[in-house]
Amino acid sequence: MRIGARILMGYLAIVALGALLVTQVFVAQVKPGVRQTTEDTLVDVANVLAELATDDFLAGRLGDGDFARRLQRAQGREPAAAISGVPKRGTDLRVYVTDARGIVVFDSRGEALGQDYSQWNDVYLTLRGRYGARSSAPDPNDPDATVMYVAAPIRDEAGAIAGALTVAKPNRALAPFIERSQGTVLAWGIGLLGVALLVGAATATWITRQLDALRRYAQSVTAGERARLPPAAGEFAALGQALETMRTRLEGKQYVERYVQDLTHELKSPLAAIRASAELLESPLPAADQARFAQAVGAQAGRLTQMVQRLLSLAALEHQQGLENRAAIRVPELLDQVATDVEPGLRSRGLSIRRQADAGLALDGDGFLLRQALDSLLENAASFAPAGSTLELLARRDGDQVVLEVADRGPGLPDHALERAFERFYSLPRPDGGQRGSGLGLCFVAEVAALHSGSARLVNREGGGALASLRLPAASGTPAGKPLR
Repeated sequence: MRIGARILMGYLAIVALGALLVTQVFVAQVKPGVRQTTEDTLVDVANVLAELATDDFLAGRLGDGDFARRLQRAQGREPAAAISGVPKRGTDLRVYVTDARGIVVFDSRGEALGQDYSQWNDVYLTLRGRYGARSSAPDPNDPDATVMYVAAPIRDEAGAIAGALTVAKPNRALAPFIERSQGTVLAWGIGLLGVALLVGAATATWITRQLDALRRYAQSVTAGERARLPPAAGEFAALGQALETMRTRLEGKQYVERYVQDLTHELKSPLAAIRASAELLESPLPAADQARFAQAVGAQAGRLTQMVQRLLSLAALEHQQGLENRAAIRVPELLDQVATDVEPGLRSRGLSIRRQADAGLALDGDGFLLRQALDSLLENAASFAPAGSTLELLARRDGDQVVLEVADRGPGLPDHALERAFERFYSLPRPDGGQRGSGLGLCFVAEVAALHSGSARLVNREGGGALASLRLPAASGTPAGKPLR
């Protein structure tokens, strides 16, 4: 079964179940609601009639008094009304009055005169000062033909309850309104279900078309065909873009092209120098010139070797999904090791190094990669720092991060280079006129930072020079006695 059909069926099942539950609950409330409204009306009618019947009742002329005559005339009226389309041709109220003992002394239909109604709830409760009402079936053979009875007290001049007046109305008189309301609810429910069906079908069709377009695109890419990403909306647009990104990265076309172009460009200069020196060495030269050209060949070969090694390291790092050798690292010890490694080389260039780290700083990571990254930052700083200056290797805590910084007092970077400093093969000319670097060191640093869920940054310092920083997550606790990796 197609996904669109499954979505549609699931959607319809949920909507149908919800509609059924709502309709059943609503319909179940219609009948009680109508009866409650009718009961409220009967309460008012009973109290009005009880007040009108009080004088005749207390005078003992209720059966042939003014109240009885007017009630008979009212029941003979033809309302000729149409209530919400339901015609009403007559009055279906029944009124009876009982004395303080519960004996019927008046019945508008003459059916219960002299009978004892003292045990019926409407009379029993009302004579005791409480709200009296009941619903019962006069005919045992027709239990559905129930009648609603609501009573009101008749009080004497002293305010004591002298009797009860009950108004009765057949529940069947409410049936047309209940059926009409239920029919309206059901009609609306069916209509809403139809609308839900259309919306569900449209939604399922849209989803199916979006998925089919992405499926065809994926099949075309798999077959090696040229295919454009189909237009999509919402989450499908994000899914399509993810597929396009995955395609680009899997093919590696842009990655390889950029690598080859940049590498070709970077290799041209040392290869040309090697070729020129080799050609000159083939001809007779003074010993001093031979030594100079041989030294140039060796320097350029070393440069090529370094570039290839760094490229291999960078390529391995870029394809690494996570840290393989994670351990607890004491940051002050890390800085001490790095400074010890680079100090001889810096001294040969007339530079010194100052290191400072907050006590107790620790992080979890790969110590070997972090040392390489700091070595690269120091090497980059040393190539721009003036002779006699001091490089600074610092570490501090900033919130939940450890910040490793390398600072120099060189010329700094031009504005256009700040954003490109971590690009592969991007490098700037050295202040002393020496050859440029490979442009791979800072790129390597950025990859190390990313593997540690951190970031790398290079900015100009106030007063001159550059400040390179690594921001890495701090360890949750200070490591104690663990080896530095």
